[in-house]
Amino acid sequence: MNIDECYQLGHVIKTHGLKGEVNIFLDVDHPSEYQELGSVFVEINQKLVPFFIESIQLKGNKALVKFEDVDSLEEAEELQSKRIYRPLTSLPGLDEDQFYYHEIIGYQVKDVKGEKLGVVKNVYTSGAQDLLAIAYRGKEILIPVADEILKKVDRDQEMLEVAIPAGLLEIYLDE
Repeated sequence: MNIDECYQLGHVIKTHGLKGEVNIFLDVDHPSEYQELGSVFVEINQKLVPFFIESIQLKGNKALVKFEDVDSLEEAEELQSKRIYRPLTSLPGLDEDQFYYHEIIGYQVKDVKGEKLGVVKNVYTSGAQDLLAIAYRGKEILIPVADEILKKVDRDQEMLEVAIPAGLLEIYLDE
């Protein structure tokens, strides 16, 4: 499996106990959708290695996981801080007005007046506010990901329509 065909599900936080269990952070909106998870890919030396799950216990966005054939503290320690992936094809379906961040990279962004603002270069996530990074007039501008700003997602045209808050663009253009 190629990493470009996957999404990052989370990462191993730390070991748990002496029998090879690990605590995993699940970087997803609805961790409960992963209660029946059977396998994941772990990135080891820049390669995705399949691991089968023997047991999983969810607690919020964390999970206590026992992988098959990982039976000691030493084996579990080798997984610490490793990123965990799943195939893109396994992502749950979304409503028409929803999107996954990885799929909008490269989408054209225009404001509700029809002006093309640029192309989504990245999406930055944080606890407080997720932000779209757009190249606009030679500068990177950041637009909050919020329902009152993102008005329309057009997958056919690969376009996002936004209602930019007054003065936001000027902040980036003033020197």
